[in-house]
Amino acid sequence: MYSVSKKKKRKKWYINGEEVYSLLGFVMPSKKKSFSISGISVSNIKIVNKDMARPLVSKSVSNKFKKLINLLTELLISDDDSGDTFREALNQIEKFRLEIKNKYRVFLEKNELEEMSNKLKLLKKTAEAKLIELNNAYSMTMSSGKGK
Repeated sequence: MYSVSKKKKRKKWYINGEEVYSLLGFVMPSKKKSFSISGISVSNIKIVNKDMARPLVSKSVSNKFKKLINLLTELLISDDDSGDTFREALNQIEKFRLEIKNKYRVFLEKNELEEMSNKLKLLKKTAEAKLIELNNAYSMTMSSGKGK
């Protein structure tokens, strides 16, 4: 089901007594591109059916996850004495986790969520261990410098 409105004003649309704008759904990611339906340009598309949205969300999330993994491996491999890269890696992990929790959790399957969670936990543990190691090394150099 779709409805097309030529008016630029937001008109309230109702499906089974619920307002369409308040329905939980997946908004198509590209608002710059527009689709042509019956000769009318459509740019805002919201998929309400979970079964239809699941493949789209899964593909989108997997692409974001691959980019995140590549970024995290680069950050964790880099040689940084200040620890900024490890903090940045931890921030990126938390940001991705919250985005998945708030936006996409409803549409993804449990096994996909668990798989991503396990990989992120491993990377988070590695980043935290390296950050603690770096902080310990820094505190050791500071304490040994005072004794001289």
